[in-house]
Amino acid sequence: MEEPLEASDSRQTDKKLLDVLRGGRADPPPVWLMRQAGRYLPEYRALRAEKGGFLDLVHDSAAAAEVTLQPIRRFGFDGAILFSDILVIPHALGQDLRFVAGEGPRLSPPLVDSALDALEAAPARLDPVYRTVERVAAALPPETTFLGFAGSPWTVATYMVAGQGSRDQGETRRMAYGDPQAFGAIIGAIADSTIDYLGRQIEAGVEAVQLFDSWSGSLSPAQFEQWVIAPTVKIVAALRARHPDTPIIGFPKGAGEKLPAYARETGVDALGLDETIDPEWAAGALPPDLPVQGNLDPLALIAGGERLDSAIDRIIRAFAGRPHVFNLGHGILPDTPIAHVEHLLDRVRGE
Repeated sequence: MEEPLEASDSRQTDKKLLDVLRGGRADPPPVWLMRQAGRYLPEYRALRAEKGGFLDLVHDSAAAAEVTLQPIRRFGFDGAILFSDILVIPHALGQDLRFVAGEGPRLSPPLVDSALDALEAAPARLDPVYRTVERVAAALPPETTFLGFAGSPWTVATYMVAGQGSRDQGETRRMAYGDPQAFGAIIGAIADSTIDYLGRQIEAGVEAVQLFDSWSGSLSPAQFEQWVIAPTVKIVAALRARHPDTPIIGFPKGAGEKLPAYARETGVDALGLDETIDPEWAAGALPPDLPVQGNLDPLALIAGGERLDSAIDRIIRAFAGRPHVFNLGHGILPDTPIAHVEHLLDRVRGE
């Protein structure tokens, strides 16, 4: 394993990303990429092969810290995001969690067949994550902002109910309509656990947090209000009461025209935009002082060339003059050429 990055003895306050998340403006904008620590990096693949399964890697704090630091060491992103997974929360709530090669996560028992109160909570399963945070916080360069994260309650619930991912979240949506009281209890349990989890991340050293709601686009407007906006309001309010200086990024993927309501009602400090959102529309529809993050199509990054350049330029033009964090509209894909990531950084930074 490579040595961690050397940290300065005194942490500087000049953190470009953190400043923008708090409402400042920067030209060029700060940049980091969702899933920037992962399979497109040969150093990640080598460590993953050494450590075995994905969950083994997440639970090995030294290895998870190294994975978090790898893209900072290679690219010098303005932000480092904790290497973990959104499904550590259902694992801590008492479901068994495993990752099947080529198929994805499996949670048991699925809550479509079992009651929430049948689970035996195991919060100690989150302890390795907090140790990872401490390791990374001690090793990051002083100018790099450290981002923690969790899955939002709706998205986490889709896995807990079905026991796995699905294309349309059908089983979970049926439960939400058919037994809103039981489903509300699941959402509430996830929200309460997420508040504590993100609070512990902040106490261990992260400087901003992101809520990933990867499946929010599958909900009707009324259900979006009930199962996305309402629990996010609860999480944001609780975190702000405990840690008022820590910015919270909301990322409701697929929300589309519901984004202005999400931004207005949840109280998030910054809003992540997926690649389906027209940046010019977003620039006009969202509050001008709200920091936005995004929203390059990950496939444009793979394509490279003129198409990549024009997409980068369009996003930067649309968000010029407002707080903007350059990022992808979703996670970086495993077959992304490293040379294209290097080119993206040069283009965004005007180098």
